[in-house]
Amino acid sequence: MDLGLKDTAYLVTGGTRGLGFATARQLTADGARVLVTGRERETAEAAARRLGPSAVGMAADNADPAAAERLVDAAFTHFGRLDGVLVSVGGPPAGGAETATDEQWRTAFDAVFLGAVRTARAAAARLAEGGVIGFVLSGSVAEPIPGLTISNGLRPGLAGFAKSLSLELGPRGIRVVGLLPSRIDTDRVRELDALSGDADASRARNCAAIPLGRYGTPEEFGKAAAFLLSPAASYLTGTMLPVDGGAQHRF
Repeated sequence: MDLGLKDTAYLVTGGTRGLGFATARQLTADGARVLVTGRERETAEAAARRLGPSAVGMAADNADPAAAERLVDAAFTHFGRLDGVLVSVGGPPAGGAETATDEQWRTAFDAVFLGAVRTARAAAARLAEGGVIGFVLSGSVAEPIPGLTISNGLRPGLAGFAKSLSLELGPRGIRVVGLLPSRIDTDRVRELDALSGDADASRARNCAAIPLGRYGTPEEFGKAAAFLLSPAASYLTGTMLPVDGGAQHRF
């Protein structure tokens, strides 16, 4: 199926690794141009080189209040248009409610929540009819994940913001979507497995709770995200798509 991505342009924050990079790779493979961001300029530019001539890398910190406007402006400068944004940011530190500090909460709120809100707001001001704003969220939107208290607190609120934004932007023909990954085989998930003290045992336990019996691949996530962001999904908005092998227990 042709997703209609040829010559389109997207901004992917946190696009140097993991789920953001996997999405950027699929977007460019299907003909889109992509601006990917990371905290360090060298890392962002290296990711863009890996993606090919249709990609540009740029340093940005999601917690920086000026970053959102700067990135949206840069997309128009490089591509002359912007068709969509995927807001992806690394997860907050692991830990329980009793050990998470105020500073960890503030830092995570600025990067994970407020940074995403700013990026969406900046994109919404410039997107035309047919544009799309996507959020990489987490399975914790539906069910809390043990040991990830900060993420459990922030991701559902961001999903609520995304749903509210979809209602506000719908009349302008702009879509808002979210993706809820669970156990996708990224560096982040491997690190979480290792925190248990026995990474292999943790992986086995988690696989046993997934109906498909395995972790997903970044490529599988990237394909799902590229579809949701593409014109092929033009009648989908306000949707929160689990990409989790069936792990979510409700529908």
